[in-house]
Amino acid sequence: MDFLARREHSRWELRHKLAAAGATGDLADETLDALEDEGLLSDSRFVESFVAARARKGQGPVRIYQELERRGVNELIIEDGIDEADIDWYELAAEVRAKKFGKTVPPDFPSRAKQMRFLEYRGFDSDQIQAAIRGGATA
Repeated sequence: MDFLARREHSRWELRHKLAAAGATGDLADETLDALEDEGLLSDSRFVESFVAARARKGQGPVRIYQELERRGVNELIIEDGIDEADIDWYELAAEVRAKKFGKTVPPDFPSRAKQMRFLEYRGFDSDQIQAAIRGGATA
């Protein structure tokens, strides 16, 4: 309960934390099952919270997806969470680019390439990057 009181966790994360604290596999699974039954543990709720927090930090859907995969979340839950998030990824990419490089469209190829690499690192897909580089928020 201490872990869940601080923030949402995925089942996989919580299982590893319980194992590190000395819980056996069966005991950990029983505990996690009980927490899920009571509605205290939910990978869907974790994904919703995680996506919102990472988007506020200016990260795109590709990077968020990869981080959630590393945290042991099912890919269908990740896809649903990203799709259902009330986030315009094109607009976010444009905002992140403008915050880092200014509102003017990059004038030459080296400038565009630098900005594209930055947005790719942040986790935006190629369509979102192209729209942001052109100076628009939508495809």
